[in-house]
Amino acid sequence: MQNHKSQLLADFIEYPPEEMLERANEFLQTSQRRHSIRSFSNRPVPKEIIETCIKAAGTAPSGANHQPWHFVAINNSDVKKKIREAAEKLERSFYEGRAGEEWLDALKPLGTDANKLYLEHAPWLIAVFSQKKGGVNTDDKNTNYYVHESVGLATGFLIQALHRAGLATLTHTPKPMSFLTDICGRDKDNERPYMLLITGYPDEHATVPLHALDKKSIDEIASFI
Repeated sequence: MQNHKSQLLADFIEYPPEEMLERANEFLQTSQRRHSIRSFSNRPVPKEIIETCIKAAGTAPSGANHQPWHFVAINNSDVKKKIREAAEKLERSFYEGRAGEEWLDALKPLGTDANKLYLEHAPWLIAVFSQKKGGVNTDDKNTNYYVHESVGLATGFLIQALHRAGLATLTHTPKPMSFLTDICGRDKDNERPYMLLITGYPDEHATVPLHALDKKSIDEIASFI
């Protein structure tokens, strides 16, 4: 490696192989209880929980450690209403034919439609933005690298953090998502909406589509050579 400033890795914890497998299985079982839902309770969730989960997302690896992401956590009812109205307008055109027959057929087993009540009903929406330029310091204007991959990793960290904290989530990606830039007051020249994450407690009548429980086997998703 080239010379660079560094410090010894001091916080890594090594476990015996038996405990490693036990911990891996525990995480697998926890992950298997994570489901995307579309019926949320309006029970409040403390800001501190959302803030801590976003901090966890901020530990994700990123290209050149530029951390090219910004999370807008939305609890304000008026803002959530604006987002729902804008999203449903796009979704109506999507389901009326813009998506194409193949895409709509793929969605049928999930029971989705243009009605997005959860955007207003759930206590928190988290709009995830990617940044074209930035750097380790907030005021940096350097080119960011592997932006899509980096923000995807951070969003995955965030979903797992929220799940582990005891909250349910749903990813929502209306297209185009430019309305989020305006509603959230973000820099349209540098930032691009990446995803809208809905989170909160499940409604007592929340369901999970059977189709969503059909996961590929290890042989289908991995090869060992």
